[in-house]
Amino acid sequence: MSAKRQSRRQFLGASTGVTAAVAEVLADPPHAAAQSAGVKKADLPDLTIKEVKVYVADLSNFRRLNSSETGEILSVVTNSGHEGNYTIGNRGLTPNWLEWAKPALLGKNVIDLLPTITATTGTKETFGFSGGRSGAPGGGRGGANAAAGGGGRGAAGGGGGGIGAGNRGGGTWPNFYTAAAEVCMWDILGKAVNRPIYKLLGGTKDRVMAYASSQHLPNVEDYIADALSAKEQGYKGYKIHPGGGQKRTGPAIPAYFGHIEEIRTIRKAVGDDFVLAHDPVQRYNLFEALKVGRVLDDLDYAWFEDPIPTTDLEGLVELNRALDLPLHVGEFLTSISGFAEYIRRGALDVARLIADNVGGISGSMRVGALADAFNLECTPHNWGNPTDLAVHFHLELAMPNAYWFEMPHPATAVDRPYQPQFRIDKDGYVFAPMEPGLGYPIDHNALDKLMKRIDR
Repeated sequence: MSAKRQSRRQFLGASTGVTAAVAEVLADPPHAAAQSAGVKKADLPDLTIKEVKVYVADLSNFRRLNSSETGEILSVVTNSGHEGNYTIGNRGLTPNWLEWAKPALLGKNVIDLLPTITATTGTKETFGFSGGRSGAPGGGRGGANAAAGGGGRGAAGGGGGGIGAGNRGGGTWPNFYTAAAEVCMWDILGKAVNRPIYKLLGGTKDRVMAYASSQHLPNVEDYIADALSAKEQGYKGYKIHPGGGQKRTGPAIPAYFGHIEEIRTIRKAVGDDFVLAHDPVQRYNLFEALKVGRVLDDLDYAWFEDPIPTTDLEGLVELNRALDLPLHVGEFLTSISGFAEYIRRGALDVARLIADNVGGISGSMRVGALADAFNLECTPHNWGNPTDLAVHFHLELAMPNAYWFEMPHPATAVDRPYQPQFRIDKDGYVFAPMEPGLGYPIDHNALDKLMKRIDR
């Protein structure tokens, strides 16, 4: 057994306190928010939801990290005038969101809704409600969940009531739908008490170290300049997202051959004291992952991320036993219980998550606490538009076992004129936002200039 696997017994004493603190916050977020502001929950403003809508911006002239990004920004507005926002167009996962949101949210109070959501969100791959309506958006999305590594259940999965209980129609809805609403409500709650979300979650950090996360570049030769540029800018690490693994000239070669060359040439270029990682996004089979992983071990790479399909649990267990460097796995899991099984089996060393997949901020914090109880790090995924980065940054600030901010490289690829930019300081840190809620407020004057329509 390699040194990366530490004894759970050494850690349980400390982790119990962390897990209990997270559980207390999630049990009643409005109470925790009121406490953070030194007021009583009864003194919070009227947070009854009076409007839900979606701003649809024209992003045709902007670089998009996710090709499926549609420019949709969710808006939930309360009687007190507080607006919560999140992206529902970052990965094209939430069609017909308003169809779900209107009966689920309108006329209900964030103070009542948020504890219900935090108690149920992300526990299963889907959540459902009773009724017989055919063609509910969740009914046809089991295949998408399965493709993401979660073994989606489609219309047969995830009963569990929760926020959806009692709505018209029937069917199951993926976690993405409730996650979007849940993030908006955390945003509203933070604004209502004038605190950033990470503070409501008990976070005490004021900055997180950043590494540069490459795009999938066309050729092997493209990565050296990209990695050196990141180092010169002050980043303390660089993660390879390999492309096709081909050289600009010459015959075609197996992609993983080219990736191995990238791994070697980048290490030589940046030196031995610079943190490097490799993320093929589930591209390899087990044989290829073993070949690549052994080179990563030899060259002291910090981690190997999503090396093979997440659905190949047995393959991940075998790979983890064979390699010394940590495996980061979990982006493609769509339930908290899924993480429990992967941790139990030793299929990962670091739990990696996308908030949308596990029900939002609350589900993510539960995954982080679960990992923490087993002395494992948790690394939220930062890839997408500024709102998506903001959510995961709050998680990194709040989780005691999260240590890195993944910054898409170049950082300008994330920029939108209607939101503040994410940048590192001279020492490679991203500093916590000072504004309340998500902390990166929308400039509505700038957004209006790009507006195609508002869906209501």
